[in-house]
Amino acid sequence: MGKNHRILIMTSVSAEREAILRGIGETDRYDVELAGVGPVSAGIQTVKALSAGEYDLVINMGIAGGFAGKADPGSLVIADEIVSADLGAESPEGFIPLDELGFGASTRVKVDEQLVASLSEALNEARIPVQSGAILTLSTVTGTADTTTDLMSREPRAVAEAMEGYGVAKAAEEFGVPVLEIRSISNHIGPRDRSAWRMKEAFGTLEAASRVIVEVL
Repeated sequence: MGKNHRILIMTSVSAEREAILRGIGETDRYDVELAGVGPVSAGIQTVKALSAGEYDLVINMGIAGGFAGKADPGSLVIADEIVSADLGAESPEGFIPLDELGFGASTRVKVDEQLVASLSEALNEARIPVQSGAILTLSTVTGTADTTTDLMSREPRAVAEAMEGYGVAKAAEEFGVPVLEIRSISNHIGPRDRSAWRMKEAFGTLEAASRVIVEVL
């Protein structure tokens, strides 16, 4: 990305937005907007932002849960694929993703490999632990061991889950703008245990990553 490119960052809640703004500092190349919670709100708000201005890149950025053994609390993940993991149908044989139902629609948005690679390299040089892989979008956050196991079985390349990426990605795709999803990990995915969440570390990583992103993209 050149220094004249304009970048739109969509994030869910104000605390995430404030951490990102602290990291990027004073710049007129970045706009950081609230997407709300969930893929529908995120898609709507991203469309509104893209309709109001011209951008060269859209980033969905914020906090997420990481799969144990893939992404630990305090680390960062970058999507090389953004997947709507609960869009489909149930069957006696298990979950059927939308892609296999014959509607001509896909639950997957690919991400530019070179963007992911260059950003990952810069983050590693800044000593920010980073992992790339699929980031899942879910309307219901995982809170049981059974659901975690099912997701890992269906999406073995997944590193994290959040609630907005697919909505942001589809909006960006509609406007022909490339998209990234970048997430700071606050907890491992599984049985819900708020006492184990490391929110302070996750916000710190989000801020530190934003300082690197503004220098690279």
